[in-house]
Amino acid sequence: MAGRKDRATRSVDPSFRRRFRSSVPPVNVTVAELRYLPLFRSLSEDQLKELLTVFVPRKVARGVELFKAGDAARSFQILTEGEVELVEASEPKIVLRPFSPIGELGALTGLPRNATATATTDAVILEVSSEKLIELFKRSSELAFPFYRSLLDVVSEKVRRDKVRIDEMRGNIIRTQKAMKELRDLVLSNEETALSQPLCDKLDDLIEHNRRSHYRVSPTESHPASARLASGATTAIVEMSEGFLKLSPSAKVDQGDEITVVVTLPKRELPVSGKVERIGGDGVLVKLDLLIDDYAIALNQYMSELRMLDFVV
Repeated sequence: MAGRKDRATRSVDPSFRRRFRSSVPPVNVTVAELRYLPLFRSLSEDQLKELLTVFVPRKVARGVELFKAGDAARSFQILTEGEVELVEASEPKIVLRPFSPIGELGALTGLPRNATATATTDAVILEVSSEKLIELFKRSSELAFPFYRSLLDVVSEKVRRDKVRIDEMRGNIIRTQKAMKELRDLVLSNEETALSQPLCDKLDDLIEHNRRSHYRVSPTESHPASARLASGATTAIVEMSEGFLKLSPSAKVDQGDEITVVVTLPKRELPVSGKVERIGGDGVLVKLDLLIDDYAIALNQYMSELRMLDFVV
């Protein structure tokens, strides 16, 4: 036995042992550090220790991408050392520093990543696959309940902050609309110059584009909408605005088709017509013909109800 043990010991290259130890850092996170995160504050010390058992430490070299925007979220990560940069299209960059979760909502809800995460320094993260985390919660409801309650608190706080920002943006849009209308009236009330017409045309375009009815909304399960094609087939409406419908990608139509559909809303049906402008993986975009007043009012009322649902908590 001793001989076999010696041979086994000699067969392992010491440099390999050093490389292995350096590639997998120890889990040196304390319960107090973990509780620093709002997501874990309601968990007891024993529950936090149990949670730590499923996390695996991982070293990440500078410049390595942890995930890309659009990727399916398959793991929950916590940054314990170094820095990670989050980049989202048309948004300022965000630099995360310890102790920070990285895209926790995507990992815990299955939503696709909306940003790209890149290590800007050598970093260490704690990582657990979403699958293993769910398995742990299935084994321990005492751990799962406070965890998901904390997750709900985190989401609620995000919703509250988003609502504040949306209210501010809406106020800015309304003030901008009023200012552009006043500026247009001022141009029209003064002596015409070479700039008067192009300036009025541009202001009219901006005013029309910023009308609330032009913004897209998506039907919900509690407030559904669908479209019945001339063939009798029914397809889902993915998005809608005052002048457009986006049908499910499965809709059997061709680019450029002039179509007539019956839009089924919770309270009534509206026959509408339009032209298929684009077909893509996200759906079939139909530009609507001018609606009669009664149908336009009903469609706008439905879209207003959908917008209000986003603010009801």
